[in-house]
Amino acid sequence: MDAKTENQTIPLAVDLDGTLIAADLLWECLFKLIRRNALFLFMVPYWVAVGGKIRLKQEVFSRVDVDPTKLPYREEVLDYIRAEKSKGRKIILATASAQHIAEKIAAELGLFDVVIGSTSKVNLKSKDKTAYLVKEYGDGGFDYMGNSRDDLAVFDASHKSIVVAPDKHARQWAKSHSAETLADGGPATFKEYLKMLRVHQWAKNVLIAVAPILDHRIFDFTMIIYVVGAFFAFSFLASSVYVFNDLFDLAIDRMHPTKRKRPLASGRIDPATGIKVALCLIGLSVLITTLLPSMFAVVLVVYFIATTAYSLKVKRWLLLDVLTLAGLYTIRVVAGAAVTFTPASFWLLAFSVFFFLSLALVKRFVELDQASIDEKQRLSGRGYRPEDKSIIAQSGIASAFASILVLALYIQSDAVFELYEYPFLIWPICPLVLYIIMRVWILANRREFYDDPVVFIISDWRSQIMIALGAALMLIAGLLEAGGTLFV
Repeated sequence: MDAKTENQTIPLAVDLDGTLIAADLLWECLFKLIRRNALFLFMVPYWVAVGGKIRLKQEVFSRVDVDPTKLPYREEVLDYIRAEKSKGRKIILATASAQHIAEKIAAELGLFDVVIGSTSKVNLKSKDKTAYLVKEYGDGGFDYMGNSRDDLAVFDASHKSIVVAPDKHARQWAKSHSAETLADGGPATFKEYLKMLRVHQWAKNVLIAVAPILDHRIFDFTMIIYVVGAFFAFSFLASSVYVFNDLFDLAIDRMHPTKRKRPLASGRIDPATGIKVALCLIGLSVLITTLLPSMFAVVLVVYFIATTAYSLKVKRWLLLDVLTLAGLYTIRVVAGAAVTFTPASFWLLAFSVFFFLSLALVKRFVELDQASIDEKQRLSGRGYRPEDKSIIAQSGIASAFASILVLALYIQSDAVFELYEYPFLIWPICPLVLYIIMRVWILANRREFYDDPVVFIISDWRSQIMIALGAALMLIAGLLEAGGTLFV
């Protein structure tokens, strides 16, 4: 028997998680379960303690359904399987995921002759999978496609190994054994980790500096240290929440035209790694917070609870989602006031709520505008439909003008007359802010705006000029103030 004929008679076993699909179904289903009911989070340690990973899989997969039509299949792997199938080879789906889920996936693809998966008694992983395949087909009697450290034992027992999108252990094995590889884009890059953490969103946390700046404490060295520490504590915690948010929304993100390219949704970074990074960031945030005033810690805890609730449930609720978003922006201003012992005035909070509500609404407007859905159909993961666009735009623009009205009233208030000898100098800030927010809405209506609105404002050069002009006006007004209290 020549090598070609021999290869055609040897069955091909294919792993599921990370190999056939760019996902890990256990993690994905676990986060779906927790999103459905957060109390299941407390059941996970119990299931693992009582029955190990077998019990965990049984409990999770029995409660969460998997739609095989929406999984992120690797096209390179499917093409390889189809080519081998056309040669008459026997194709086996061998996975550590639940048997009934593997059977649904096999039925959808129509490529597999045999399906074996985990049951209530066997976790078909690593050595157990190796033992099964060796028992059925003999040592070296099968080829195998896998991707991870758990597949190394199976690789060693196979006739030929095809390593797919390998982790560092599988990549090292493939290199030392000169194994064939597929879909190997290399390890996740530092840039991809930064993208997962959405470091560009850290720009929103400069809002922490608003309260001390408005209170003329910008040259207080202690305040600067507190603000910088609060910035990083907030940023690290926010990034950890972004990671968990992406894990909760994996299936939804994969159906989005741009979010499907995120490192977790695309499979470039696996969920387990994402969780480890997120927990490390939470630890760093807590460490920094212990060095700051206790009131800041209270605000940070409130932020964490609110943003977690937003990720789990609130962002799917009509209107409550944008109100919560406005609150999450505003709480950054409150955090800056708390960490610097600066009073957060009624005027500042009122302006922030209206201003950030407008930006939250423009965010939803853009999402609806980009979505390819019919009327009466809800935006995936949201409570809005295409026919809501006009009312969202009207509400957003109305909220924008309300924020300007609050700002104008503030400038004419007794509080400003106490801070500035010539308050008329800061009146031009009103049209400057109006320009910034109305430009965002116009660009959104033109479909020329796709970013987070706060991040856009901070990074857009025209908005930067408006901000710089406003800061210059405040600086001049402060310098002309009797007694030079700007520098106190």
